[in-house]
Amino acid sequence: MERKKLLFLVEVAIFSAIGIILDQFSFSLWPQGGSISFVMVPIVLMAFRWGLKGGLLTGFLVGLLQTMFGAYIIDPVQGILDYPLAFTVIGFAGLFAGAVKRSLEEGAMKKAATYITIGVFIGALMRFVCHFLAGVIFFGSGSEGVPAWLFSLGYNGSYMGPAFILTSIVMATLLISVPRVATNRQMTSA
Repeated sequence: MERKKLLFLVEVAIFSAIGIILDQFSFSLWPQGGSISFVMVPIVLMAFRWGLKGGLLTGFLVGLLQTMFGAYIIDPVQGILDYPLAFTVIGFAGLFAGAVKRSLEEGAMKKAATYITIGVFIGALMRFVCHFLAGVIFFGSGSEGVPAWLFSLGYNGSYMGPAFILTSIVMATLLISVPRVATNRQMTSA
């Protein structure tokens, strides 16, 4: 049991660091933030490997690390919504961890791809909601007569849509090609 806890903590640390590194290789659409990157991949992978606790904790650490390494923060509440909270909720992809693992074990790859996509969608949608709320509340005036909610919807949707698609493709390709990556079972020596 202690070994499994240690493995969990080590993986959370490693995948959080990988998330921050992957986020550095992003395509930024807007000067004040909003980029398309692979940052969600390690969070979702941990969510599928360890369930909610793995995804939520990894996402929280990624968001916390982002605040330390150059986040765009104009207000403490906006900072929490856009970083720790937005990346924590990606971990809700872990709601589909069991379904993904069962489908992969059964060799039902189309079914697995569907569950992977739904899990990524849930995590990305919840992240989008955090960014959307931060945009409506803290960047309230919108732009040139456009209502704040519509501006936030377009602004955040412009990078979250592609980030969702990219993460879904990477996760489905990875887990269908190498299904054992979705498990946290320890290898035993013969």
